[in-house]
Amino acid sequence: MTGTGGELGARAARSRALAVLRVRSRALAVALLPAAAEVILLTGAATGQFAGEGWDTARWVVGVLAVLVLLAAAGIALVVARARPAASPTVPVSERSAPDLYRMVRDLAERLDVPAPSAIALTPDCDSWLEDRTHPAHAPPVTRAHDGPVVPGARPERRPVVPAPVLVIGSPFLWWMRVAELRAVLAPVVAGTGPSAQPDIAAARRFVRGLDAAVAVADAPGRGPLTRWVYAALGRVARLLLRGCREHAALMERGVATAAAERAHAVDYGPRIAAQEQVGLAYAGWDRLLTKVALPAWRMGRWPSRLDVGVAAALTELSRRDRLADGFAARLGERPACDLLEEPGAVDEAVSLLTARLFHGGPAESGPNWAPVDWQAYPEEVVDRTWRAEAARLHRVLDSLGVSPSLDPATPDPGGPTLARVLDHLTEPATDSVPTVPAPTAPLDNEDHVDHVDRADTADADPDPATERSALLAAGLSAALAREEREESAVKPGARAQGPDSALWEDGDLPLFPLQPPRTGRELLAAHITAMICCAAVDTAGAAPGLDWLDGPTLLLDGERAADLTPKVLTLIEEGDPGPLRAWLAESGIRPEKPVRLV
Repeated sequence: MTGTGGELGARAARSRALAVLRVRSRALAVALLPAAAEVILLTGAATGQFAGEGWDTARWVVGVLAVLVLLAAAGIALVVARARPAASPTVPVSERSAPDLYRMVRDLAERLDVPAPSAIALTPDCDSWLEDRTHPAHAPPVTRAHDGPVVPGARPERRPVVPAPVLVIGSPFLWWMRVAELRAVLAPVVAGTGPSAQPDIAAARRFVRGLDAAVAVADAPGRGPLTRWVYAALGRVARLLLRGCREHAALMERGVATAAAERAHAVDYGPRIAAQEQVGLAYAGWDRLLTKVALPAWRMGRWPSRLDVGVAAALTELSRRDRLADGFAARLGERPACDLLEEPGAVDEAVSLLTARLFHGGPAESGPNWAPVDWQAYPEEVVDRTWRAEAARLHRVLDSLGVSPSLDPATPDPGGPTLARVLDHLTEPATDSVPTVPAPTAPLDNEDHVDHVDRADTADADPDPATERSALLAAGLSAALAREEREESAVKPGARAQGPDSALWEDGDLPLFPLQPPRTGRELLAAHITAMICCAAVDTAGAAPGLDWLDGPTLLLDGERAADLTPKVLTLIEEGDPGPLRAWLAESGIRPEKPVRLV
């Protein structure tokens, strides 16, 4: 180990690993204690020292207790040994599909004088780590001959080898970082394979992972009363052991990280400092791409098939807009790390589908209602369809509230869906501070009807400032959207369908990491009104749907991005004043009285 810090970290990690193993030894000693007492009693009986009826009773009681404790301990040990530890959902990358990437990682491991990772996988996250997948449920143990002197006529000793962990790389790094930057960022991660090969540390990690997996097994639902009681006892024992070694395990991992960082200090240390800036930038761009661009597509039953290409485009756009990021654009002429893959497009597509499953809960495979979409088709397939679907929902709720259509005899479709209908309904009358809203003629649902919403109820349901009409309309939209989601979840295939790598997935419900909490009623109303405005702009003013890499769906007027509509829409919602919005519509040439095309 190079460096004093690395040596101290390694020694501290091994010391804490031994502390974890001592917890295991104490648990075994407690399990053997009744059996040891029974051995003492039987020995005393054989020697005549423990004679009498009382000693006979004690031998029977302790013997039965010893058998029960040994059976319970054997069962717990069997569950801990056989329970499959949780593994992160990833996209495996074979050496055949990325020989240059494997070559770079092995060269890095050779320079660090550590074992090379056993495999490489990609995760839809801006992070990289080592993950142990050597559980017997995943792969058989590896053995090799003992490297000692060969004795003639003797069989070579077979010594178990601790397989190296899998290197998990954040997929956005491959598309945004350059090769040298990726190599520098991975150096301290790959250096962690050295401590992983230490037998005590490996044994301690297996014990902790086994306990964690046993707790998950004990908490699994769907068992009978007796079985549930048995597994509850198992869970209590596993949690007790976890509490006993939690602090030691945390300090062990801290020592491992210290040792790995110190070992990697002399390898690409200078480039690593600059590369860390790209890590933060990639995370910001990835988060914005998922929430602003991918999420609207997922809600429409489409999943962008080139998310990693999108994050590179988003960060490139950020470099163009932000003066602080000007220096980042100069590095784009260097070789990107995705060139280390033989087929980056296929890998990007697999990661994009996995991302949709983790963050939205989509199916494992494409289907009629879950199709991939490329970036060229995104404006038409996602943006335009989203606007028209939301505009249609808005008018259905207005129909349920008994709002009359805005009739314009000069139009081909008098009474059709118009923006003017929405504006007229939400305009607060100047002579009446509390407008009278007609009750719905057709309730949305037995559970979702909004025909008895008054001002007090609206204030309790949605604390956002709004007029009574906008609050009632927002409640109707929330109810309609909830009903549609229930109907969709009832007819579509379960999101928990297993994919080709289902062996490494946990059995929890998807999505594992939902991107955003449910939207408030005011947010839903603002989004639907904005969608109606965009539909009117496309149909009456020659506008077009567009995609902004940083802000998501956008409206293009004369090829330029439209001004921000949010303040004007909020003025309408919160104050019932359509003046700013009508002025913008007139300036942009948008005809609110013209019917629009809905889905």
